[in-house]
Amino acid sequence: MRKMIGGFLAGGTLTALLLASALHAQELKLGKYNVQMHGFGTQGFVHTDGNNWLTMNTNGVGSGAFTDAGLNLGTQINDRLRIGAQVYDRKLGGLGDWHPSLDWAMVDFRVKPWLGFRGCKVKTVLGLYNDQQDLDFFNTYALLPQSVYPIDLREVMIAHEGGDIYGSIRLRKKLGSVNYTAYGGRRDDHMYGGYPYLVSHFMAGGSGGIKLTSEGGPVYGGDLRWKAPLRGLLVGASRINEMITASGTMNMGGVVVPYTEWSKHEWQNQFYGQFAANRWHAESEYRRYLRDTMTMGGTMEVINDVRGWYVAGGYRVMSRLEAGAYYSHYFDNTPSMNAPGSPAAAAQAVYEYDKVVTGKFDVNRFISIKVEGHFIDGAGNGPYPCGFYGAQNPNGFQPNTNALVVRTSYSF
Repeated sequence: MRKMIGGFLAGGTLTALLLASALHAQELKLGKYNVQMHGFGTQGFVHTDGNNWLTMNTNGVGSGAFTDAGLNLGTQINDRLRIGAQVYDRKLGGLGDWHPSLDWAMVDFRVKPWLGFRGCKVKTVLGLYNDQQDLDFFNTYALLPQSVYPIDLREVMIAHEGGDIYGSIRLRKKLGSVNYTAYGGRRDDHMYGGYPYLVSHFMAGGSGGIKLTSEGGPVYGGDLRWKAPLRGLLVGASRINEMITASGTMNMGGVVVPYTEWSKHEWQNQFYGQFAANRWHAESEYRRYLRDTMTMGGTMEVINDVRGWYVAGGYRVMSRLEAGAYYSHYFDNTPSMNAPGSPAAAAQAVYEYDKVVTGKFDVNRFISIKVEGHFIDGAGNGPYPCGFYGAQNPNGFQPNTNALVVRTSYSF
């Protein structure tokens, strides 16, 4: 095991170093505009005991099927107007599967410090880190706390097609400043994400499953955050409302029939705080996600009431080395599936409690290596993705899982 991990670290670092020698941030000239080109790539390895995790066969020898990359272009048209876009691709076990997507593409027009507009496919401001999930190099952790930022749902959360109004307002009497964002538009989900993957296996029973061909719908919400006069202190709250419809086909014992589902209610509240000073930082977030969905063409109702929170912190031990830890608490009080109008069944407790320690080493300003240990109590097996999938655990779930995550990141 030690030789395998050592070989992975050496191989990943060598690959990143070779890339670094060839790639740096590029500046292109298009007419009178200077276009900046940036990109990133990460390679991960995950080993677990107890259960396979994140759609990978991680139990035993582990899995290196954990790769993603992005490339973005941007230019400043004038003092107020900026445009940019990013293409993204990944392979996370059975997710992504090397089907590239337009991660974001937006026009940003800043009228005043207190008033700006963004449009097209815009990153969704939700909590501390949702719109920064593609900045792995700057994060302390190999995996953000999964109770609030599940990596298998990245494509669902990262952006919306529509527009934002945003700005920063300085408060009187030295009370700090308030940043606000309000947005509306549409969510258009990637068909190689966690939810389509889950339902394709969830009701299979050896005879097939649900194959989604589309999923999305209207979204609107906002974020309000206060930068306190105490330097380094930030508190805020986010809200998003969604009405999601999905369609596809379902295999019923060899007979393929049309399939539809739609939201009766779907929303998420998130509250957060962060404090950073000198070499250390601490943060915490609380998330409640309610999803009340009619499935099977309206013949079955599924309710997810997810409560997730974490507390986290990191300390810069030396210029290139940072240590961190967090506790992540995920709980989904999910009633069993019911026909409309039938008595509600007893709730099934779906939970994951994850204790994490991590170390991050910056090889240079382009390359970082993270080594992280997860000690997970529970393996939430509900009707919505939460990391553990029956497809990779056909004999059922063990109550506890220990995981080693190693992730090498390159950014230019």
